[in-house]
Amino acid sequence: MKLYPALALLTLGIAAALPAAQPQVKLTPLADRVRVEIGGQHFTDYVFGDGASRSYCYPILAADGTPLTRDFPMKTTPGEDTDHPWHRSLYFAHSMVNGIDFWNEGTGDAGRSPKEKGHTILDGKIETVDGAIGVLRARNRWLAPDGRLICTDERKISFHANDGGRFIDFEITLRALPDQPLLFGDNKDGTMAIRVAQWMTMPHKMKGVATGGNGHIVTAKNARDAAAWGTRAPWCDYNAQRNGTTYGIAIFDHPQNLRHPAWWMARDYGLFASNPFGWHDYEKEFANDPHKGDHLVPAGGSLTLRYRFYFHLGDEQVAKVADQYAAYTQGK
Repeated sequence: MKLYPALALLTLGIAAALPAAQPQVKLTPLADRVRVEIGGQHFTDYVFGDGASRSYCYPILAADGTPLTRDFPMKTTPGEDTDHPWHRSLYFAHSMVNGIDFWNEGTGDAGRSPKEKGHTILDGKIETVDGAIGVLRARNRWLAPDGRLICTDERKISFHANDGGRFIDFEITLRALPDQPLLFGDNKDGTMAIRVAQWMTMPHKMKGVATGGNGHIVTAKNARDAAAWGTRAPWCDYNAQRNGTTYGIAIFDHPQNLRHPAWWMARDYGLFASNPFGWHDYEKEFANDPHKGDHLVPAGGSLTLRYRFYFHLGDEQVAKVADQYAAYTQGK
């Protein structure tokens, strides 16, 4: 069959204008985790059955296989800081929930957070769906040390990718018990969090020893590095160069979230979290009002929070983080 030049050019033009097909996402349930692959490559695991105090995603791998989160405490890697063993890669938790600390473990932050440490457990089976967007659904029970049920949650975690990078959308609905209100207390330790890889951190000291990488932090309002901590913005980005390539992680706070835009718990040593509750910890003018950021969910009520993680190449400008955030707000 002959293809006339004009028709050939038109066909090529149409092909060039079409968006690239999204790579397929496959979720494989295993005994203690769900393995997530994008385009046949390992992206992450949703780990729920290893005895940890909560479920988490680990590892987080860039498209070229570069690990973007710290290995500790899941495994020991030479040169990594070994502080805060409850910072497990990517997770959701908060330090004051009806007087129970679901963030720290053991004696962690005993001077500021409740001494009683809670944990969450899977309630029922995890549901998974493969496709251009892979979807994982799970329910959890939040338990006090004595086994008392504090609240429940339902979470939907979606995984996908495009030419710009890889994405995790995390949606969680926290439900108060029918006969008991649910109080999220004002505290800096929370809430939607990730612990970045050691090489991605900013230069810092750990136990008096200088360590860390060449990382940078920047928010949508252009607060940078140490100045980003405790400020409010719709998104925040943590990026660094490794072997000549810049990698970044952005967290997007959904515009419908409680107290949007969120405060950013962005630390030089690599903790990076969005927190809607830590008002008095983050803003000095309210330092003497420890309940400024409290949020009460009535008995039988619920609170839904939504976030997107954007794992990208380049800094926030090259990766067009602002444009990606705009797309997220439009439901894309």
